[in-house]
Amino acid sequence: MKISLQVFFLVLLVHIGQAQVGGRNVYEFLNLAPSARISALGDYVISVYDDDAVAALLNPAALNSESHTHINFNQTFHFTDIVNGYFNYAHYLENHGLTLHAGLQYIDYGNFDLADEFGVISGEFSAGEQSLILGAAKELNENYSIGTNLKFVFSGLEAYRSSGAALDIGGMYRVEEKRFSAGFVIRNLGTQFSPYDEVREPFPFDVVAGFSKQLDHLPLRFSVIAHHLHRWNISYDDPNLEDNRLFSNSFAVGLDNFFRHLVLNGEFLIGKGGPLRLRVGYNHFRRRELGLQDFISIAGFSGGFGIKAKKWRVDYGFNTYHLAGSVHTLSFGTSVSAFKRTNRL
Repeated sequence: MKISLQVFFLVLLVHIGQAQVGGRNVYEFLNLAPSARISALGDYVISVYDDDAVAALLNPAALNSESHTHINFNQTFHFTDIVNGYFNYAHYLENHGLTLHAGLQYIDYGNFDLADEFGVISGEFSAGEQSLILGAAKELNENYSIGTNLKFVFSGLEAYRSSGAALDIGGMYRVEEKRFSAGFVIRNLGTQFSPYDEVREPFPFDVVAGFSKQLDHLPLRFSVIAHHLHRWNISYDDPNLEDNRLFSNSFAVGLDNFFRHLVLNGEFLIGKGGPLRLRVGYNHFRRRELGLQDFISIAGFSGGFGIKAKKWRVDYGFNTYHLAGSVHTLSFGTSVSAFKRTNRL
C-alpha cells in the first residue's frame, strides 16, 4: 500500500518558513528558532556574547563561563498540533578554560492519516525528528573565542527512517569597553548515515555573519545579521507574478535579493542588569517569501519580552508568518548554582 505524504511535506515547508531555500534539504527543523528570545529577534542571534547558553546552538563560540550550570527549557507552538523545542545544559571547566554544553532539539509533527493512492484511510502514522547536540567553546583571549557543535540527527516519518551528523564551527570577536561584538559561523556541515531511500540528501547548510552593538546612551542592543552568504540568489522567481512584480528592473531585483540576506533586530535592556528585556526583529527574506501581494500583513516581523530574576528567566516570543497567525514560543531558564548558594545560606 502506497503512503501519501504530500500533505505532510506541505505542512513541513510552511512551518519552516524558508520554503524556497530550506525546502531543498533534509532535517529542516535544525533551522527552527530554539528559544523565545531567538524567535523574537528574527531567528538569528549569532553575535551576542552573554550568559544565554541557548545562543550556542546558533553560534557555539557564544558559549562562555557566564552560562555555567545554566539549564534551559524551550517550547514552540505552531498553527496546528506541531510543536518543537530545545533543552540544554552548560558547564564551565575552569582548569581547561572550556565551556561545554549538551542539548536536545526536537520536533513532533503530530499524527497523519494513512491512506492509499485512492484516498482510502486505513489508520494513522506519526512523524518526528530529534537532534542530540554536544558543543564546546574556548576563549582565546579577551577579544576572541571559538567553538564547535556536533549534532547527531534522527528522523522518523511514518515507516521511513534516517540518521546523520553535522558540525557547526563558529568564531566571536568582542570589545567590551565599546559594547561591540561580531560573530561568524558555518552551520550544518553534515552527511546522512542512513538516508530515507538510496540517495543521500544535503543538510540545511548555512554561512552566517553579523555584529551587535549596545548604545551608550540608550538601553538598546541592535544586531545586523547576514545569512546564506554562500549563495547570492535566494529569491524565488514566481512566474505567476511576472506582470505584477514590485521590483521590475535588474538593479531593484538585486537590491531586494541583497536585503533578503539580512535580519535586523533590537533588544531593549531595561533596568540595572537588564531584568526586563523587550525585543523586536525583522526578517526580510521571510517578509518577501511569505507576504501576500493583495493583503497587508506583518509577515517577517517578530517580537517578545524577557524577565530575568535572581534564579529564573522567563521569555516569550512570537514570529509572524502570514495572515493565519503567529508562532509562539515560551522559554524557562535557571542556574543550578543559584540553588546551591541558597541551600548553603
